[in-house]
Amino acid sequence: MQPAVVAHRGASAHRAEHTLAAYALALDQGADGLECDVRLSRDGHLVCVHDRTVDRTSNGRGVVSTLTLAELSELDYAGWHGGLPDNADELITTRNSHNEIGVLTLDELLGLVVERPGKKLFIETKHPVRYGALVEAKLVAMLHRFGLATPKSKEDSQVLMMSFSVRAVRRVRQHAPGLPTVELLHDFSPTTRDGALSSGADYTGPSIRMLRNDPGYVARAAAHGHPTYCWTVDKPEDVELCRRLGVRYVATNRPAATRETLAAG
Repeated sequence: MQPAVVAHRGASAHRAEHTLAAYALALDQGADGLECDVRLSRDGHLVCVHDRTVDRTSNGRGVVSTLTLAELSELDYAGWHGGLPDNADELITTRNSHNEIGVLTLDELLGLVVERPGKKLFIETKHPVRYGALVEAKLVAMLHRFGLATPKSKEDSQVLMMSFSVRAVRRVRQHAPGLPTVELLHDFSPTTRDGALSSGADYTGPSIRMLRNDPGYVARAAAHGHPTYCWTVDKPEDVELCRRLGVRYVATNRPAATRETLAAG
């Protein structure tokens, strides 16, 4: 089975990460799923921002958790990216639209996903954060509103929650036991190297660097019942490695190129 292609922060090699335009492009490029990071604004909105601050990915400054949604919405989240559009018409039609530059809320992104049956959304909660467990509580509540918190089965679920925080994964498992979860890994620990997961998560989430150094890990994790979600896979040789190892999901900034590599293999 070929790995499913998950667009990491959207088609982020071609559009500014975490903008609606990046996710729309990823779907146009045939991505099987989308990946986002979520944080809470000061007034309790889940927004798709990777970093603790907006300094890198906007024309503003400040910590996400200290800014209201209105304040976050005043910023340009695309000017830093520097990538050129696919054609000159887009300079006029999309560059200054909200889809291209505006802050993206999880509510908006979920709205995009539910309109595309069969597409999955991988939602990473960031930790440590000012609001702690409130992030997962807000996430589960929102998924209930969209009818996505209690799927018929984990395989059928349109949403997967993931985090590097074992506690965060456990919280979601407690409050939404039917929702599939991914324990993300920066590196192996004595408890995870053999393929087991400390949190009882469904999927394991190693980096591509980890699989280059220890390709046997995918099989060991599978023996424990944990398919692999690997991040972030852009180079053709890494895509091919994941295919050979039997990785279930590959997160990539280049969904179109990754699909082409898999098709050629």
